[in-house]
Amino acid sequence: MKISRIYYHPQFRRSFLGLPDDVQKIVEGKVILFKNNPFDPILRTHKLHGKLRNHWSFSIKGQYRIIFIFEKNDAILLDIGVHDIYK
Repeated sequence: MKISRIYYHPQFRRSFLGLPDDVQKIVEGKVILFKNNPFDPILRTHKLHGKLRNHWSFSIKGQYRIIFIFEKNDAILLDIGVHDIYK
């Protein structure tokens, strides 16, 4: 599966700008990888549970994660941060 388009929620944009520069660079590469193959093993993409059961997540670096949803062949990146974004 390949993602046709990636959309960035305003919350994602705000959170991204608050990240350290080195993490932002890694995010850019991981988003490209995600667009080409959202289930690449490097990303550790997984479906979330509980109140976020309609959402998915993939790993960036260490505790950094991106929360997103699929919309047909597109993806909407909702937020990025450490595990606290799941709350």
